[in-house]
Amino acid sequence: MREVAVIGVGVTKFGELWNKSFRSIGIEAGLKAIEDAGLAGNEIDGMYIGNMSAGRFINQQHVDALIADYSGMASNHVPCTRVEAGEASGGVAFREGVMAVASGLQDYVVVAGAEKMTDLDDASINSILDTTSDSEWEAGMGITFASLYAMMAKRMINDGLATREEIASMAVNSHAHGALNPNAQFRKAVKLETVLRSGSVAEPLGVFDCAPISDGAAAVVLCPLEKAKEHTDAYAKVSAVVQKSDTLALFQRDTITSFGATVAAAKDAYAYAGIKPEDISVAEIHDNYTVAGIMALEDLGFFGRGKAGKAVLEGEVTYGNGGNLVVNTSGGLKARGHPLGATGVAQIAEIIDQLRGKADGRQVKDAKYGLAQSVGGTGSTVTVSILEAI
Repeated sequence: MREVAVIGVGVTKFGELWNKSFRSIGIEAGLKAIEDAGLAGNEIDGMYIGNMSAGRFINQQHVDALIADYSGMASNHVPCTRVEAGEASGGVAFREGVMAVASGLQDYVVVAGAEKMTDLDDASINSILDTTSDSEWEAGMGITFASLYAMMAKRMINDGLATREEIASMAVNSHAHGALNPNAQFRKAVKLETVLRSGSVAEPLGVFDCAPISDGAAAVVLCPLEKAKEHTDAYAKVSAVVQKSDTLALFQRDTITSFGATVAAAKDAYAYAGIKPEDISVAEIHDNYTVAGIMALEDLGFFGRGKAGKAVLEGEVTYGNGGNLVVNTSGGLKARGHPLGATGVAQIAEIIDQLRGKADGRQVKDAKYGLAQSVGGTGSTVTVSILEAI
Protein backbone atom coordinates (compact mmCIF):
# COMPACT_ATOMS: atom_id res chain seq x y z
CA MET A 1 0.00 0.00 0.00
CA ARG A 2 1.27 3.46 -0.91
CA GLU A 3 1.42 6.36 1.54
CA VAL A 4 -0.99 9.18 0.71
CA ALA A 5 -0.71 12.97 0.87
CA VAL A 6 -3.22 15.80 0.75
CA ILE A 7 -1.82 18.44 -1.60
CA GLY A 8 -4.71 20.86 -2.07
CA VAL A 9 -7.82 22.11 -0.29
CA GLY A 10 -10.77 24.28 -1.26
CA VAL A 11 -13.70 25.47 0.86
CA THR A 12 -16.62 27.74 0.04
CA LYS A 13 -18.32 30.02 2.49
CA PHE A 14 -20.86 28.17 4.62
CA GLY A 15 -24.29 29.60 5.33
CA GLU A 16 -27.53 30.50 3.57
CA LEU A 17 -26.22 30.64 0.00
CA TRP A 18 -29.53 31.34 -1.73
CA ASN A 19 -27.85 32.88 -4.78
CA LYS A 20 -25.77 29.76 -5.48
CA SER A 21 -26.78 26.31 -6.69
CA PHE A 22 -25.64 22.91 -5.47
CA ARG A 23 -23.55 22.38 -8.57
CA SER A 24 -21.94 25.82 -8.41
CA ILE A 25 -20.72 25.45 -4.82
CA GLY A 26 -19.44 21.94 -5.51
CA ILE A 27 -17.50 23.11 -8.54
CA GLU A 28 -16.18 26.16 -6.67
CA ALA A 29 -14.68 24.02 -3.91
CA GLY A 30 -13.23 21.49 -6.35
CA LEU A 31 -11.58 24.08 -8.57
CA LYS A 32 -10.06 25.83 -5.55
CA ALA A 33 -8.59 22.53 -4.37
CA ILE A 34 -7.15 21.62 -7.78
CA GLU A 35 -5.62 25.08 -8.14
CA ASP A 36 -4.19 24.87 -4.62
CA ALA A 37 -2.62 21.52 -5.53
CA GLY A 38 -0.92 22.97 -8.60
CA LEU A 39 -2.62 20.47 -10.90
CA ALA A 40 -4.39 20.70 -14.21
CA GLY A 41 -7.85 19.22 -14.50
CA ASN A 42 -6.70 16.58 -16.98
CA GLU A 43 -4.41 15.08 -14.33
CA ILE A 44 -7.32 14.04 -12.10
CA ASP A 45 -8.21 10.37 -12.49
CA GLY A 46 -10.83 9.88 -9.77
CA MET A 47 -13.49 11.76 -7.81
CA TYR A 48 -15.45 10.90 -4.67
CA ILE A 49 -18.38 13.09 -3.62
CA GLY A 50 -19.86 13.10 -0.12
CA ASN A 51 -23.54 13.99 -0.23
CA MET A 52 -26.29 12.92 2.12
CA SER A 53 -29.60 13.82 0.54
CA ALA A 54 -29.61 15.86 -2.66
CA GLY A 55 -32.54 13.74 -3.79
CA ARG A 56 -34.73 15.33 -1.13
CA PHE A 57 -33.04 18.70 -0.62
CA ILE A 58 -32.89 19.72 -4.29
CA ASN A 59 -34.73 16.86 -6.05
CA GLN A 60 -31.53 15.74 -7.76
CA GLN A 61 -30.17 12.22 -7.68
CA HIS A 62 -27.10 11.00 -9.61
CA VAL A 63 -25.07 13.90 -8.23
CA ASP A 64 -21.80 12.12 -9.00
CA ALA A 65 -22.56 12.44 -12.73
CA LEU A 66 -23.75 16.03 -12.21
CA ILE A 67 -20.46 17.07 -10.59
CA ALA A 68 -18.36 15.18 -13.14
CA ASP A 69 -20.26 16.91 -15.92
CA TYR A 70 -20.08 20.47 -14.66
CA SER A 71 -16.48 20.19 -13.46
CA GLY A 72 -15.39 19.22 -16.96
CA MET A 73 -14.32 15.74 -15.85
CA ALA A 74 -17.00 13.93 -17.84
CA SER A 75 -15.30 14.80 -21.14
CA ASN A 76 -12.26 12.84 -19.90
CA HIS A 77 -14.53 10.07 -18.60
CA VAL A 78 -13.09 10.41 -15.08
CA PRO A 79 -14.93 8.05 -12.71
CA CYS A 80 -16.93 9.91 -10.06
CA THR A 81 -18.61 8.16 -7.13
CA ARG A 82 -21.18 9.57 -4.73
CA VAL A 83 -20.83 8.44 -1.10
CA GLU A 84 -23.74 8.54 1.36
CA ALA A 85 -23.32 7.83 5.07
CA GLY A 86 -25.61 10.33 6.74
CA GLU A 87 -23.69 13.22 8.28
CA ALA A 88 -20.49 11.17 7.90
CA SER A 89 -20.78 11.19 4.09
CA GLY A 90 -17.78 13.49 3.67
CA GLY A 91 -15.63 11.56 6.11
CA VAL A 92 -16.40 8.26 4.39
CA ALA A 93 -15.78 9.82 0.95
CA PHE A 94 -12.34 10.88 2.20
CA ARG A 95 -11.60 7.31 3.28
CA GLU A 96 -12.69 5.99 -0.12
CA GLY A 97 -10.38 8.45 -1.88
CA VAL A 98 -7.44 7.55 0.37
CA MET A 99 -7.96 3.85 -0.28
CA ALA A 100 -8.08 4.42 -4.04
CA VAL A 101 -4.72 6.20 -4.01
CA ALA A 102 -3.12 3.87 -1.45
CA SER A 103 -4.08 0.83 -3.53
CA GLY A 104 -2.45 2.22 -6.66
CA LEU A 105 -5.73 2.21 -8.55
CA GLN A 106 -5.69 6.00 -8.94
CA ASP A 107 -2.97 8.65 -8.58
CA TYR A 108 -4.73 12.03 -8.35
CA VAL A 109 -8.10 12.06 -6.65
CA VAL A 110 -10.48 14.84 -5.73
CA VAL A 111 -12.59 14.20 -2.64
CA ALA A 112 -15.42 16.69 -2.26
CA GLY A 113 -18.51 17.13 -0.15
CA ALA A 114 -21.50 19.37 -0.81
CA GLU A 115 -25.01 19.98 0.46
CA LYS A 116 -27.65 22.58 -0.38
CA MET A 117 -30.11 22.56 2.52
CA THR A 118 -31.69 26.01 2.84
CA ASP A 119 -34.07 25.82 -0.13
CA LEU A 120 -36.59 23.89 2.00
CA ASP A 121 -38.62 24.87 5.06
CA ASP A 122 -37.39 23.91 8.53
CA ALA A 123 -39.94 21.12 9.02
CA SER A 124 -38.89 19.41 5.79
CA ILE A 125 -35.20 19.76 6.62
CA ASN A 126 -35.65 18.26 10.07
CA SER A 127 -37.64 15.42 8.56
CA ILE A 128 -34.66 14.62 6.33
CA LEU A 129 -32.30 14.74 9.31
CA ASP A 130 -34.55 12.30 11.16
CA THR A 131 -33.92 9.70 8.44
CA THR A 132 -30.36 9.22 9.71
CA SER A 133 -31.84 7.54 12.77
CA ASP A 134 -33.86 4.32 12.61
CA SER A 135 -36.94 5.32 10.58
CA GLU A 136 -39.02 2.39 11.80
CA TRP A 137 -38.17 2.26 15.50
CA GLU A 138 -37.16 5.86 16.24
CA ALA A 139 -38.28 8.50 13.72
CA GLY A 140 -41.40 6.47 12.93
CA MET A 141 -42.36 6.59 16.59
CA GLY A 142 -42.09 10.39 16.73
CA ILE A 143 -38.56 10.65 18.12
CA THR A 144 -36.72 13.49 16.40
CA PHE A 145 -33.00 13.55 15.72
CA ALA A 146 -32.60 16.42 18.20
CA SER A 147 -34.48 14.53 20.90
CA LEU A 148 -32.12 11.57 20.58
CA TYR A 149 -29.18 13.83 21.37
CA ALA A 150 -31.22 15.44 24.15
CA MET A 151 -31.58 11.99 25.72
CA MET A 152 -27.80 11.64 25.67
CA ALA A 153 -27.42 15.04 27.33
CA LYS A 154 -29.94 14.20 30.06
CA ARG A 155 -28.21 10.91 30.76
CA MET A 156 -24.80 12.64 30.90
CA ILE A 157 -26.17 15.11 33.43
CA ASN A 158 -28.01 12.42 35.42
CA ASP A 159 -24.91 10.23 35.62
CA GLY A 160 -22.68 13.09 36.75
CA LEU A 161 -20.58 12.99 33.58
CA ALA A 162 -21.21 16.64 32.68
CA THR A 163 -23.24 19.59 33.92
CA ARG A 164 -25.62 21.58 31.76
CA GLU A 165 -23.12 24.45 31.80
CA GLU A 166 -20.29 22.20 30.69
CA ILE A 167 -22.31 20.86 27.77
CA ALA A 168 -23.27 24.41 26.73
CA SER A 169 -19.62 25.51 26.86
CA MET A 170 -18.94 23.44 23.72
CA ALA A 171 -20.91 26.04 21.75
CA VAL A 172 -18.94 28.87 23.37
CA ASN A 173 -15.69 27.22 22.25
CA SER A 174 -16.91 26.71 18.68
CA HIS A 175 -18.23 30.26 18.33
CA ALA A 176 -14.95 31.70 19.66
CA HIS A 177 -13.19 30.00 16.77
CA GLY A 178 -15.89 30.66 14.20
CA ALA A 179 -15.36 34.37 14.80
CA LEU A 180 -11.82 33.86 13.42
CA ASN A 181 -12.83 31.91 10.29
CA PRO A 182 -13.82 34.02 7.25
CA ASN A 183 -15.77 31.09 5.76
CA ALA A 184 -17.84 30.38 8.89
CA GLN A 185 -21.60 30.82 8.91
CA PHE A 186 -21.54 32.52 12.32
CA ARG A 187 -18.58 34.83 12.90
CA LYS A 188 -19.50 35.99 16.38
CA ALA A 189 -18.40 34.84 19.82
CA VAL A 190 -21.18 34.03 22.30
CA LYS A 191 -21.33 33.91 26.08
CA LEU A 192 -22.30 30.89 28.11
CA GLU A 193 -25.45 32.67 29.31
CA THR A 194 -26.56 33.10 25.70
CA VAL A 195 -26.39 29.36 25.09
CA LEU A 196 -28.17 28.51 28.34
CA ARG A 197 -30.99 31.00 27.73
CA SER A 198 -31.61 30.16 24.07
CA GLY A 199 -35.02 28.82 23.08
CA SER A 200 -35.69 25.17 23.84
CA VAL A 201 -35.33 22.58 21.06
CA ALA A 202 -35.41 19.32 23.04
CA GLU A 203 -34.86 19.67 26.76
CA PRO A 204 -32.17 20.27 27.94
CA LEU A 205 -30.81 21.36 24.53
CA GLY A 206 -31.60 24.82 23.17
CA VAL A 207 -31.10 26.57 19.85
CA PHE A 208 -27.46 27.38 20.59
CA ASP A 209 -26.72 23.72 21.35
CA CYS A 210 -27.58 22.73 17.77
CA ALA A 211 -25.67 23.12 14.51
CA PRO A 212 -27.42 25.36 11.97
CA ILE A 213 -29.00 24.56 8.61
CA SER A 214 -26.31 25.32 6.05
CA ASP A 215 -25.24 25.32 2.41
CA GLY A 216 -21.62 24.79 1.45
CA ALA A 217 -18.93 22.63 -0.10
CA ALA A 218 -15.36 21.55 0.54
CA ALA A 219 -12.77 19.58 -1.41
CA VAL A 220 -9.29 18.12 -1.05
CA VAL A 221 -6.85 16.64 -3.57
CA LEU A 222 -4.98 13.41 -2.80
CA CYS A 223 -1.95 11.83 -4.41
CA PRO A 224 0.81 9.34 -3.51
CA LEU A 225 3.13 10.83 -0.89
CA GLU A 226 6.12 10.22 -3.16
CA LYS A 227 4.59 12.46 -5.85
CA ALA A 228 3.49 15.34 -3.61
CA LYS A 229 6.69 17.37 -3.94
CA GLU A 230 6.32 17.39 -7.71
CA HIS A 231 3.41 19.79 -7.28
CA THR A 232 3.72 21.67 -3.99
CA ASP A 233 5.78 22.12 -0.85
CA ALA A 234 2.60 22.62 1.20
CA TYR A 235 1.14 19.19 1.85
CA ALA A 236 0.42 16.78 4.70
CA LYS A 237 0.53 13.02 5.09
CA VAL A 238 -2.50 10.86 5.78
CA SER A 239 -1.29 8.77 8.73
CA ALA A 240 -4.58 6.96 9.33
CA VAL A 241 -8.20 6.93 8.25
CA VAL A 242 -10.49 4.46 9.98
CA GLN A 243 -14.22 3.79 9.64
CA LYS A 244 -16.33 1.91 12.21
CA SER A 245 -20.03 1.13 12.57
CA ASP A 246 -22.58 0.69 15.36
CA THR A 247 -26.31 -0.03 15.60
CA LEU A 248 -28.57 2.33 13.69
CA ALA A 249 -30.95 2.73 16.61
CA LEU A 250 -29.68 4.37 19.77
CA PHE A 251 -31.77 2.18 22.09
CA GLN A 252 -29.86 -0.93 21.00
CA ARG A 253 -26.60 0.29 22.56
CA ASP A 254 -25.18 -0.66 25.95
CA THR A 255 -24.66 3.04 26.70
CA ILE A 256 -25.91 6.31 25.22
CA THR A 257 -23.17 8.47 26.77
CA SER A 258 -20.39 7.15 24.54
CA PHE A 259 -20.14 6.23 20.88
CA GLY A 260 -18.53 2.81 20.64
CA ALA A 261 -17.72 3.36 16.96
CA THR A 262 -15.67 6.46 17.84
CA VAL A 263 -13.78 4.60 20.57
CA ALA A 264 -12.98 1.73 18.21
CA ALA A 265 -12.02 3.99 15.28
CA ALA A 266 -9.78 6.15 17.46
CA LYS A 267 -8.01 3.11 18.92
CA ASP A 268 -7.14 1.79 15.47
CA ALA A 269 -6.25 5.22 14.09
CA TYR A 270 -3.73 5.91 16.86
CA ALA A 271 -2.21 2.46 16.34
CA TYR A 272 -1.88 2.92 12.57
CA ALA A 273 -0.34 6.38 13.00
CA GLY A 274 1.96 5.17 15.78
CA ILE A 275 0.97 7.96 18.14
CA LYS A 276 -1.08 8.62 21.30
CA PRO A 277 -3.97 11.04 21.91
CA GLU A 278 -1.62 13.49 23.63
CA ASP A 279 0.36 13.85 20.37
CA ILE A 280 -2.61 15.55 18.67
CA SER A 281 -2.27 19.35 18.53
CA VAL A 282 -5.53 20.23 16.80
CA ALA A 283 -8.78 18.31 16.34
CA GLU A 284 -11.97 18.84 14.37
CA ILE A 285 -14.76 16.91 16.11
CA HIS A 286 -18.40 16.38 15.20
CA ASP A 287 -20.35 18.82 17.40
CA ASN A 288 -23.69 18.73 15.57
CA TYR A 289 -25.06 19.01 19.11
CA THR A 290 -22.98 20.30 22.00
CA VAL A 291 -23.31 17.05 23.91
CA ALA A 292 -21.79 15.17 20.96
CA GLY A 293 -18.69 17.34 21.20
CA ILE A 294 -18.24 16.61 24.91
CA MET A 295 -18.70 12.88 24.31
CA ALA A 296 -16.23 12.92 21.41
CA LEU A 297 -13.45 14.43 23.49
CA GLU A 298 -13.69 11.48 25.87
CA ASP A 299 -14.28 8.81 23.24
CA LEU A 300 -11.20 10.00 21.33
CA GLY A 301 -9.07 9.64 24.46
CA PHE A 302 -8.33 13.33 25.01
CA PHE A 303 -9.94 13.38 28.44
CA GLY A 304 -10.98 10.80 31.01
CA ARG A 305 -14.56 9.81 31.64
CA GLY A 306 -16.51 12.77 33.00
CA LYS A 307 -13.58 15.19 32.58
CA ALA A 308 -14.14 16.72 29.12
CA GLY A 309 -16.96 19.10 30.08
CA LYS A 310 -14.95 20.78 32.80
CA ALA A 311 -11.97 21.16 30.46
CA VAL A 312 -14.09 22.84 27.78
CA LEU A 313 -15.83 25.09 30.31
CA GLU A 314 -12.46 26.26 31.62
CA GLY A 315 -11.20 27.03 28.10
CA GLU A 316 -8.55 24.34 27.94
CA VAL A 317 -9.29 23.55 24.27
CA THR A 318 -9.82 27.13 23.09
CA TYR A 319 -7.33 28.84 20.78
CA GLY A 320 -4.99 31.26 22.52
CA ASN A 321 -5.40 29.78 26.00
CA GLY A 322 -2.16 27.83 25.92
CA GLY A 323 -3.58 24.32 26.04
CA ASN A 324 -1.87 21.35 24.40
CA LEU A 325 -4.97 20.61 22.31
CA VAL A 326 -7.14 23.08 20.39
CA VAL A 327 -10.55 21.83 19.27
CA ASN A 328 -12.66 22.96 16.31
CA THR A 329 -10.51 25.85 15.14
CA SER A 330 -12.81 26.16 12.11
CA GLY A 331 -15.76 26.93 14.37
CA GLY A 332 -16.94 23.35 14.27
CA LEU A 333 -20.32 22.32 12.98
CA LYS A 334 -21.94 24.74 15.41
CA ALA A 335 -20.37 27.98 14.13
CA ARG A 336 -18.69 27.14 10.82
CA GLY A 337 -21.92 25.53 9.69
CA HIS A 338 -23.07 22.02 8.89
CA PRO A 339 -23.94 21.32 5.23
CA LEU A 340 -24.22 17.60 5.86
CA GLY A 341 -22.25 16.08 2.99
CA ALA A 342 -19.56 18.76 3.11
CA THR A 343 -18.82 18.64 6.83
CA GLY A 344 -16.41 15.70 6.91
CA VAL A 345 -14.32 17.08 4.04
CA ALA A 346 -14.30 20.58 5.55
CA GLN A 347 -12.90 19.09 8.75
CA ILE A 348 -10.02 17.55 6.78
CA ALA A 349 -9.43 20.85 4.96
CA GLU A 350 -9.15 22.72 8.28
CA ILE A 351 -6.67 20.21 9.68
CA ILE A 352 -4.57 20.40 6.51
CA ASP A 353 -4.47 24.21 6.68
CA GLN A 354 -3.37 23.98 10.32
CA LEU A 355 -0.59 21.50 9.51
CA ARG A 356 0.57 23.62 6.55
CA GLY A 357 0.57 26.81 8.66
CA LYS A 358 -2.16 28.42 6.56
CA ALA A 359 -4.91 28.90 9.17
CA ASP A 360 -4.58 32.66 9.37
CA GLY A 361 -5.81 34.21 12.62
CA ARG A 362 -6.32 30.86 14.33
CA GLN A 363 -3.07 29.07 13.56
CA VAL A 364 -2.04 26.53 16.19
CA LYS A 365 1.70 26.87 16.74
CA ASP A 366 3.90 23.96 15.67
CA ALA A 367 0.98 21.65 14.90
CA LYS A 368 2.42 18.24 14.01
CA TYR A 369 -0.60 15.92 14.15
CA GLY A 370 -4.25 16.72 13.54
CA LEU A 371 -7.37 14.59 13.94
CA ALA A 372 -10.80 14.73 12.32
CA GLN A 373 -13.86 12.82 13.57
CA SER A 374 -16.98 12.55 11.40
CA VAL A 375 -20.22 11.00 12.67
CA GLY A 376 -23.32 9.73 10.87
CA GLY A 377 -26.60 9.37 12.71
CA THR A 378 -26.26 8.89 16.45
CA GLY A 379 -22.80 7.35 16.16
CA SER A 380 -23.87 4.65 13.69
CA THR A 381 -21.07 5.49 11.25
CA VAL A 382 -17.82 7.11 12.39
CA THR A 383 -14.56 7.98 10.67
CA VAL A 384 -11.43 9.09 12.48
CA SER A 385 -8.60 10.48 10.36
CA ILE A 386 -5.13 11.45 11.53
CA LEU A 387 -2.96 13.72 9.41
CA GLU A 388 0.69 14.62 9.87
CA ALA A 389 2.71 17.70 8.95
CA ILE A 390 5.69 16.93 6.70
